[in-house]
Amino acid sequence: MKNIYSMPRLELEDFFLSIGEKKFKAIQVYEWLYQHREPNVENWSNIKKEIREKIKQNFDFCMPKIIKRETDELTEKYLIELNDKEHVEAVLMRHDYGNSVCVSSQVGCNMGCAFCESGRLKKIRNLETYEMVCQILLIEELFSERISSVVIMGIGEPLDNYDNVINFIKIINDAKGISLGARHITLSTCGLIPKIQELMNLPLQINLAISLHASNNDLRTKLMGVNKMYNIHALIDTIRTYIDKTNRRVTIEYVMLKKINDEEKNAIELANLLKGMNVYVNLIPYNETNHLEFKKSDKSQIMKFYDTLKKNKINVTIRKEFGSKISAACGQLRSKEVEK
Repeated sequence: MKNIYSMPRLELEDFFLSIGEKKFKAIQVYEWLYQHREPNVENWSNIKKEIREKIKQNFDFCMPKIIKRETDELTEKYLIELNDKEHVEAVLMRHDYGNSVCVSSQVGCNMGCAFCESGRLKKIRNLETYEMVCQILLIEELFSERISSVVIMGIGEPLDNYDNVINFIKIINDAKGISLGARHITLSTCGLIPKIQELMNLPLQINLAISLHASNNDLRTKLMGVNKMYNIHALIDTIRTYIDKTNRRVTIEYVMLKKINDEEKNAIELANLLKGMNVYVNLIPYNETNHLEFKKSDKSQIMKFYDTLKKNKINVTIRKEFGSKISAACGQLRSKEVEK
């Protein structure tokens, strides 16, 4: 039985047509689920009882639950227990421009990035669409404020769970659903080229972020196992095609690892890779964990790297640090729970 929160509105319309009802019933269901936030079908007063019964017979309404919450000045991190007792994380970040939530897309991750806590615990399964949608609903209910942007950048590789993630985007982007503008939705990938090619052909105006984290093939292969299959030059070529096809700027994510990828030569190599492209680089101070030996680059080194990119006419920002007093690294809260 499919969960009701996994249903894009067009699929819900098809369901109502299949039972001999008008497709506008899907809009009514969406209004109850996402505008009134009412999961109890018996309270859907503008839908006839016999239709409510068919809905209950065909759809599951189970939701995950938040079992742990850690807070910092501008950040809240949540451990979410799924219905099969697996766990994922979501993170709320308060910005000047609004509240952003980072959602997970898989239980564990198989991409094997050496510096990433999430990938240390391998993928158990993909998240279903509803398990991503409910991350937002649960946090909004607990936080009592509207979420203004979403990044699919938590545990897992979103494009390795392509169909469920696309349905998730459709639901949160739907004006009758969670109603987030496409420009407020960011998908982050380590670079699964075939799926990026699929994504560029969809009528979506979401933001794409590429986890690059290295300035040459040898270094990226050491840091990111995915580079053995989709090397850095093939990835850059795909990004160029994506930009040409969508006319959308792409974010290049670059985590700053002390004495690994933060030297001036790395900045120059990165500038040469990206020269002339409609991208901007987001330099990310590394969140250290007890399980991995990588260290965060010194602030002075990050600034030197930033200055070198600027001098080479690359648009660049330094990501504000969030969650330094809590389990900040992606996957850290879940790994603590697993180790228990």
